[in-house]
Amino acid sequence: MLLTSFLLVACMEESELSYVERPVDQLYNEAMDTLDQSFYNDAALMFDEVERQHPYSIWATKAQLMAAYSLYLDNNYDEAIFALDRFIQLHPSNRDVPYAHYLKALSYYEQISVVTRDQKMTELALKTFKEIIARYPKSKYARDAKIKLDLTNGNLAGKEMEIGRYYLKQKHYLAAINRFKTVIDKYQTTIHAPEALHRLTEAYLALGIKEEAQKTAAVLGHNFPGSEWYIDSYEMVEQKQVHQKEKAPWYKLGKPDQPTQAETTRPKEKKSWYKFW
Repeated sequence: MLLTSFLLVACMEESELSYVERPVDQLYNEAMDTLDQSFYNDAALMFDEVERQHPYSIWATKAQLMAAYSLYLDNNYDEAIFALDRFIQLHPSNRDVPYAHYLKALSYYEQISVVTRDQKMTELALKTFKEIIARYPKSKYARDAKIKLDLTNGNLAGKEMEIGRYYLKQKHYLAAINRFKTVIDKYQTTIHAPEALHRLTEAYLALGIKEEAQKTAAVLGHNFPGSEWYIDSYEMVEQKQVHQKEKAPWYKLGKPDQPTQAETTRPKEKKSWYKFW
C-alpha cells in the first residue's frame, strides 16, 4: 500500500514538472522560430502545446493550422490531412478555411505516384481540387487548383492508357476499347487524347470494323491535324505509306551518283495531311 502511494505521488510530481504553463505569445513565437529553422516535427508539437495550454485563445486556432502546415512540410501527409479536417470541422467560418482545403489537396497531390501504381491519391486530390474550385472560384487557391487539376487528370488518363495498351497487346480488344474511350470521354484535354484515338483506331481495325476505324481516325485528324498519331492512323486505315523511309546508313550507301533505296521508292505525289479524307 505504501509503495503504491509512493508511485502515485511520484507520477503526479513528474506530470506536474512536465507541464509548465507559459504565456501564449511566448509559446507561439517559439514554435514559429522552430518552424523557420526547418525543425518541422518539433514545430508541430510546439503548436499543439499552444492549443493544449490555451485552448480558448485566438492563438490556439492559428496554432491548429500551423501545426498542420508543419506536418505537411515534414512530409507527414496523413497526420496533416487529419489535422486539417479537424480545423475545418471546428472552424467552418474561419477565413483560413479555403487555405486549409488547399493544403489538404496538396497533401494528396504530393502523394501522387507514377501511373504504374495505384491512383487512389490522384483521385482524392482531384476531388479536393474540384471542391476548392466550386467553393472558392475567385480565390488564388482556385487558380492554382485548376492548373494542378490538369496535371492530375493527365495522371489518371495515363493510367487508363497503360491498361488499355496492355489489353491491346494481349488482343483483348473490347477491353482495350473501353479504356481508350474513357480517356476520350473524361480526359480529352490531356496529352493522352491523340494516342487514345489512334489506339482506338487500331483496336477497331483488329476487330475488322473498318468504318468505325475511319470515323475515329477522322476525329483524330480534325482535332489534332499535325499529330504523328494521325499520320500513323491514316497509314493503318488506308494501308498507304505517308512517312518517308529513312535513308540507309552511310556504310550502306551506293556510289555517290546513285540514288539510295529510299529515294527510288519515294512516292511521286504528296498529299497534305489535311487532305487525307
